[in-house]
Amino acid sequence: MNDCQISRWTGIPRTTVRDWRRRGAPGGSRLRRAAEVDCPRCGNQLLEDEAAYAYLLGLYLGDGCISEDPRTYRLRIFLDARYPGIIEDAKRAVSAMRPTKRTRISVVDRVGWLELVSYWQHWPCLFPQHGPGKKHLRPICLVQWQDDVVAGHPHMLLRGLIHSDGYRGINRVKGTGYPRYMFTNSSADIRRIFVEACDRFGVRCRQNRWNSISVARRPDVARLDEVIGPKV
Repeated sequence: MNDCQISRWTGIPRTTVRDWRRRGAPGGSRLRRAAEVDCPRCGNQLLEDEAAYAYLLGLYLGDGCISEDPRTYRLRIFLDARYPGIIEDAKRAVSAMRPTKRTRISVVDRVGWLELVSYWQHWPCLFPQHGPGKKHLRPICLVQWQDDVVAGHPHMLLRGLIHSDGYRGINRVKGTGYPRYMFTNSSADIRRIFVEACDRFGVRCRQNRWNSISVARRPDVARLDEVIGPKV
């Protein structure tokens, strides 16, 4: 197990675990400082781009996962190949999490969709919702520092959630078409996070099916159009 895993299992600070393992090792302090600088959470630093993080959080909650490899972690974001603009936004958001490092991002092409892949030991630090099993089968809650980021950038979280598990479409009522936003997710917790972000951003929404949330009032759609709009 790496230091982050040991820290999560025991509750002992990760830096303390690293000190115990590397006590007396040449260069241990230098290596520890380098690791802390590279991770905004382990280094007790603020995220340099909170808006980008809120957007990436939305993508992760909607259609993302973290896999454990033998020596690191792999963040995967699943995206529709029809929307190159969203793909570029996702790449920028991933790169913004490590502003002092050149982030390698791989794209794995599938039939009609693709995987955005990035390797880093500290992805679980930024996404503590990581865990075994599907998201809709386990509790998903934001920790306090994530909630603080979302409170400052609710529109970016909504943008990420809509870009991953939502869309802007036309709802026809008595033959007349009205634009609306739809967000669909099987996790009640993630739907709750979406609703709370709508409240914070000042738009009204309602649950129109067991697994979907609708934003349909004209002023609310217009407000979301300012920050989201149709997928491109």
